[in-house]
Amino acid sequence: MSSYSEEDHAAATGSKVVTSGRKLPAIGQVVEIAGSGSRVIMDAERLNHLSTDADPSVAMSGQVGSQVKVQVGGSWLIANVRTLKSGDVGEIIANVDFLGEGSQTATGSLSGFRRGVTRYPIPGAPILPVSTEDMRAIFAADDSPHVEIGTVYPTDDIRGTLYVDPMLSKHFAILGSTGTGKSTSVALILHRISQLSPEGHIVMIDPHGEYSAAFKSCGEIFNADNLQLPYWLLNFEEHCEVLLTTDGAERQRDADILAKCLLAARTKGKAAESLGKVTVDSPIPYLLSDLNAILVNEMGKLDRAGDTLPFQRLKTKLDELKADPRYSFMFSGMLVSDMMGSFIAKMFRLPSNGRPISIVDVSGVPSEVTSVVVSVLSRMVFDYAIWSRTEAQRPILLVCEEAHRYVPKDENAAGQAVRKILERIAKEGRKYGVSLGLITQRPSDLAEGVLSQCGTIVSMRLNNDRDQACVRAAMPEGARGFLDAIPALRNRECIVCGEGVAIPIRVRFDDLEPEKRPASSDPSFADLWRQTGDEAGIIDRTIKRWRGHGR
Repeated sequence: MSSYSEEDHAAATGSKVVTSGRKLPAIGQVVEIAGSGSRVIMDAERLNHLSTDADPSVAMSGQVGSQVKVQVGGSWLIANVRTLKSGDVGEIIANVDFLGEGSQTATGSLSGFRRGVTRYPIPGAPILPVSTEDMRAIFAADDSPHVEIGTVYPTDDIRGTLYVDPMLSKHFAILGSTGTGKSTSVALILHRISQLSPEGHIVMIDPHGEYSAAFKSCGEIFNADNLQLPYWLLNFEEHCEVLLTTDGAERQRDADILAKCLLAARTKGKAAESLGKVTVDSPIPYLLSDLNAILVNEMGKLDRAGDTLPFQRLKTKLDELKADPRYSFMFSGMLVSDMMGSFIAKMFRLPSNGRPISIVDVSGVPSEVTSVVVSVLSRMVFDYAIWSRTEAQRPILLVCEEAHRYVPKDENAAGQAVRKILERIAKEGRKYGVSLGLITQRPSDLAEGVLSQCGTIVSMRLNNDRDQACVRAAMPEGARGFLDAIPALRNRECIVCGEGVAIPIRVRFDDLEPEKRPASSDPSFADLWRQTGDEAGIIDRTIKRWRGHGR
């Protein structure tokens, strides 16, 4: 094995082993072919010799996660090294996954790389290292719309690109443990997409108020102070989540009463007169005072005092919501006018006017209704896409940070309305021009099947074994060699695989300008605990904001 030389390779293939003007020695040979995964034997001495090569790609040859190539006819096949183990003396046995192929040029280098393999090598075919010039040909972006996000590992200058249309049309997920630079990387990707498509339509759910600072120059920021989400846009299920306080049989009884009274209130509104059919889900303005009056009227028809309890519960909850200033963004009397058109226009950026992204900061929204707010926004994105099918298409990207909160694995968790709509968007959104971007640090806590609906997965470092196993199950076979690197990734480094890239890649994200970064940097305890002064003023101002906000 160790005596296998480049002359042997030349004899076997009838050509010289030349890549980018220099001869590269064969480092091994194929011993077993099995579909996407195959086995090769490599020469440990050759690999050690190449490890000091000036070309970083050649120096990486034979390592887990690196690429090697095999000649078949006039083509080069590119394979990714997945596992290594010791064989006979001086030999290393490796499992490899074939990623794609490209044509061989007159100088022996690679060109026109494409995913997939049309013809496999036979056992005994020589294995060669991949040079930086080969890497450049593999990762060269074609003419389809794409954004550059960073540098391909282990090179210094080859750019990692995401193809926008395949990535968005088949959904994507960005995963990474806390502290890996996930928020900054999300901001980078959305900034690059916004620069490519300044008339785009992106809605981002921001549960921690991190992204407002990052997009103030190119987006619109909505929070509890200016969101103005009319209560009448809620469908019946969302009304139930906000207004019902009971469980079991009592909850079902309360829901039946609410359905009857809500339908009567919607039918009473002026907008209902012009519509032939009104349902309990129709987004038609109605007066809270009408709903209240109908509840009181229905309650008055009852003989026994015990029968009035469900009505009393609903009325009490309604009065609480109207009186609580925390809910004024949703249950204000000012929101009764038919502002559905203007709400959709500003929220979905129609038109964008060069500010294609809406950041919906729900950190100031009362926690009891956060999932309902996310549900309404998500459902409106989907419903708008369905009902505007006969119009000029305006695809919308919905990005959901902390996605495991809204699509949890636990099917009995609260907030079922938001879970249902996000699962439906994951399954059906692409038919209607709705793209879903899920961002989470706990992929193992996501509902099963949702991650597998994401055609592109961007995985940063994941420290938890369950999370790693979850990502492994969702990634395509050809990316298996990269998965072993996930626990060892540095901050702001990721593995990208799926529809949005030509082949699976490991990328070091670009640095983002300070003014475009989210407010998510971790505090330095060591530095901040050395500082003192104005503690009384800090406490006074904080309490004033705290009380004024009412949370």
